Formats: sequence, C-alpha cells, structure tokens
Amino acid sequence: MQQTFEVLNVKCGGCANTLKKSLADDFGDVSVDLECEPRKITLDIEDSQMEKLKLKLRSLGYPLSTDELNTLQTFTTSAKSFVSCAIGKMDI
Repeated sequence: MQQTFEVLNVKCGGCANTLKKSLADDFGDVSVDLECEPRKITLDIEDSQMEKLKLKLRSLGYPLSTDELNTLQTFTTSAKSFVSCAIGKMDI
C-alpha cells in the first residue's frame, strides 16, 4: 500500500537521491517531496515493513518525524544525514 511519511534532516536533492537509492531494494520506487517542511517520502510499504523502514531511515540520518529520539540519537542522525547528503550529491 502506498503511504507518505514525514522525514527529518532532508535538505536537498543529494539527500533525496540517497533516500531513493537506499530504499529502492526494499521498497521499490520512492518519491521525495522537497517542497514542504518537514520533507515527505512516498513509497509502497506493508505494515509489517514499518520497523525495517524506521531503522533504515535512522541509519541514513533521516528519521521519521514521529520517531521519539533522545538527544544523542538526534545529534547522531543529524551527523549521518550530512554524510548521506554528500554521498547523494556525488551520485547525481
């Protein structure tokens, strides 16, 4: 089922590119809306895959806006997002 989620730390096309490439194997085509804040991703996902999505997004530095993160997790995901963004920009 196609669902849309708000994702934090997504700033640019490099971030969007990283999300699309990193999520494609597990979730197929992913669209990233850079016109709203917080940013939104839309993908086909079953309820049983939600935890996998959350963990993958956190590992990339782009947690769901509904994730409850402590201060260290917030700092860590922010730092990871800078790296993911840079990698995404190199692949554009």
